[in-house]
Amino acid sequence: MKILVLGGGGREHALCWKLAQSPQAEAVLALPGNDGIAAAGVRCLAGDASDAATVLAAIAAHGIDLTVVGPEAPLAAGIADALRTQGKLVFGPARAAARLESSKVFAKEFMARYEIPTARFAAVDSAAAARRALQVMGGVAVLKADGLAAGKGVVVPETAAEAEAAAEAMLAQYGRLVIEQRLRGPELSVLAICNGEQYLTLLPARDHKRLREGDQGPNTGGMGAICSAALLPHELQQTIEEKTIEPTLAGMSAMGTPFVGVLYCGLMLTAAGPKVLEYNVRFGDPETQAILPCWGGDLAAVLAAAARGAALQPPPAGALAPWGACVVAAAEGYPGTPTRGDAIDGLDAAGQLAGVQIFHAGTRHAEGQWLTHGGRVLAAAASGGALGQALGACYHAFDFLHFRGMQVRRDIGQLQGDSIHA
Repeated sequence: MKILVLGGGGREHALCWKLAQSPQAEAVLALPGNDGIAAAGVRCLAGDASDAATVLAAIAAHGIDLTVVGPEAPLAAGIADALRTQGKLVFGPARAAARLESSKVFAKEFMARYEIPTARFAAVDSAAAARRALQVMGGVAVLKADGLAAGKGVVVPETAAEAEAAAEAMLAQYGRLVIEQRLRGPELSVLAICNGEQYLTLLPARDHKRLREGDQGPNTGGMGAICSAALLPHELQQTIEEKTIEPTLAGMSAMGTPFVGVLYCGLMLTAAGPKVLEYNVRFGDPETQAILPCWGGDLAAVLAAAARGAALQPPPAGALAPWGACVVAAAEGYPGTPTRGDAIDGLDAAGQLAGVQIFHAGTRHAEGQWLTHGGRVLAAAASGGALGQALGACYHAFDFLHFRGMQVRRDIGQLQGDSIHA
C-alpha cells in the first residue's frame, strides 16, 4: 500500500514515522512535508495540501492507495470530499463534518441539539451582543473565534474590562465569536479513530497550551503533551464514550455526513462530569507525537479500514508503553511572529538518543545546517514505564538541542490540578 500524508508539521512527521512501520506500507509520501520528514527518508512532494487538483495529480502520478489528511485546513476546504468524489480512499472527514472544528458556532449548536455536555454559550457578531452575553456570564467568560485559528483563537480574560476589549478586537478580526461560561477542572483530550459508525479510542492525552511554565502566557498550538490510560479512570472513559463520542457519531450520521477520521474531544473533567471544550476533526498536535510512540497497532491497516468503513480491530499489542510524552521547542516570537533562520545545534546528538524521537515541524536544511523555519520548530518525544521516564528522555534531548531564543516549557506533565477554561 502506498500512502500519502497531507501536511507538513510535527504531527505529519509522527504520522509518516508510524505509518512507515506497517508491514502493509510499501511507501509513504508527504505533501508538502518538510525537510525533517524528507531527511527521514520520506519522499516529499511540492504543492498545496488544500488544492484538490494538486493532490489528485500526486495520487495519480505515484499510485497512491490511501491518503491521510493531517491538518484541519484541507479538511475544512473539502479535500476529503474531492478525493472521494474521484473514488480515492481517504482518511479524513467530509467538509460538512469538519465544521465541528471549523465553526465553533456550529459545534456548540450541534452539542446543544444532541445533548452533549458542554458549557453554556452565546454566539455573537456585534460588540453590543458580546456585552450582553458577558453580563449573563457574570462579566468574565471564555472567548473563542468562530473559524480556524491554529489553536490560538481562544482568550481567557481576567476582568470584565479585559473581556469587553478582547471581544471587540476578536470581532474585528474574525467577525463572529462564541462566548462561553468558564469551567473548572482538569483538561484532557480523547481521540477516536472513526469509520462512520464504529470507533477506536487512543490513549487519553493532556496538552499544555500556554506558552510559559505554570500555565502562564498566551495560548499556543501546544507546547507539549503527555498520554496514558492512567490519566482517565475506566468509569470516566465509559462516560465520555457514551455521552460524547457515541452521540457525536450518531448526530453526524443523522445529519447525513457520517464521520470518518479522527474525532478529537477536548474535555474538562468538571465536578458535574466531563464536558466538551472543543472538537477537532484530526489528529492533535502535539498529542499525536506523544501517543504514537506508545501505540502498538498497525496504523496503516487501521486508517485504511476506517476509510473503507470496515470494522476497526483494537491492536493486539495494546500499548507499547504505559506513558508517552513530547516536549515542543518554539522559536523566539512565537505565538506571534516567529524569527526564522536561526541555526539549530545538537540535532544529530539528540537523534541518536535511545528511545527518543525528534519530530520536525518548522525546520529547514540549507548548506549543511538545520535552521528554524516556523513557530513550533520541533518536538522531542519518548515513551516509558513511568511518566518521569518518558519526560526525562524528552528533556535529555534538550541537553543537546539549542537555537537562539528557543522556548521550551520545563513543566510538561507537572500540572495535574484544576485549570479554568472553556
